[in-house]
Amino acid sequence: MDRRKFLQSLSLAAALPLARMRSALAAMPTMKITRIRAYAPPDANPLFAQSNTVVTVETSAGITGVGEGGFADTLKQCAGRLIGQDPQYIEHLWQDMSRAFFYPPGRELEHALGALDLALWDIRGKVLSLPLHELLGGKTRNFVELYPTIGNAVPGITPDMSVKERAQRTIAAGYRAWRMDAASLGRSGVYNTRERVLQVYEDAVQAREGVGKNGDWCVDFHQRFDLIDAVRCAGLIEPLAPLFVEDPVRTEMFNMDLPKMRRMTNVPIAAGEEWGNKWDFNPLVENHDIDYVRATLPNVGGITEMMKIAAICETHDVGLIPHFTGPIATAALAGCLCTFSGPLLMEYNYGATKQSWLPVALDFKDGKLWPNERPGLGVELDMRPLKRILEVTTYNSERAQYYTRPDGSITNW
Repeated sequence: MDRRKFLQSLSLAAALPLARMRSALAAMPTMKITRIRAYAPPDANPLFAQSNTVVTVETSAGITGVGEGGFADTLKQCAGRLIGQDPQYIEHLWQDMSRAFFYPPGRELEHALGALDLALWDIRGKVLSLPLHELLGGKTRNFVELYPTIGNAVPGITPDMSVKERAQRTIAAGYRAWRMDAASLGRSGVYNTRERVLQVYEDAVQAREGVGKNGDWCVDFHQRFDLIDAVRCAGLIEPLAPLFVEDPVRTEMFNMDLPKMRRMTNVPIAAGEEWGNKWDFNPLVENHDIDYVRATLPNVGGITEMMKIAAICETHDVGLIPHFTGPIATAALAGCLCTFSGPLLMEYNYGATKQSWLPVALDFKDGKLWPNERPGLGVELDMRPLKRILEVTTYNSERAQYYTRPDGSITNW
């Protein structure tokens, strides 16, 4: 083959996925969203941050998208804005759900909005017969590295083991890092900060010994410390080279205290599991006051918003370390995060366990999560164990609190 023909063949090969997508889009059926339902699984999680409410978005073409998050009362308002709409216009529908009501969405509403957004992306993947990562531009990595949210999640580890032994076994199981918290006392008790700071240091010594000289370990401060105690604790453990310190101060104090802490310690900082959108994260990312963003799905408002946050992080060379979430959203994370080119690690709490209501979802092996090649999010539901808690079939005809520009795009009211 001569050089010209070889180059032409390369161009043709590169164009094939794009041509396939264009062909599928041209043949895309005209669809309307007809019904939205929400279900509580048998192991329903009452916490917004880890809500595993199952959401389905049904269409007139017989294609159903699956999402996860929110609760009946927070899903109802946004779901009503989708009835009768074309599900292919994901960004426009996101803007509508976010801006149609008087108050900007708070964290609980963003969580519900995110669940619906996941389902819209699932529909698109099923229509085009493409996995999520191909919809978003393709993979930049083969798998997502993980750390278990609690050390006991690794088979063979028991709570009575030392920190050192648990750390050793976690790394041996294939996980990237061992994670510990800031010397917890359980769900209640008197937390003497000064005494606990010293205990964190002692635990950190064991963690470093457990993961070895070149291994990784991290610690979650759980927002327990005031700034000065967070700085003191970070200073004590700094020689032990933690991969990061998570949420060192209260979320409400992030924009005030994290810039100060950045200038008072060299320990990498990860923050933001309770935050909601790109406007929250942008100042800290832009000023390099954090090293890792803890944004996750569906909390930030879904895949649509997650990819914008990822773009901001890429622009400023800041990594992503998403907080753990429900299993459907975790499958979505694997699909979208493997397209991110920057530093990446994910908190994970499922191991190889499968939920009775979700026979197909997570591709986990040897401490790593692998993006799947199934259409959309790549999850399959068993509806039998699920309890329906919401059904929406009527358009929410309340007057939208926004205007549109002459070109049809949404602007504020």
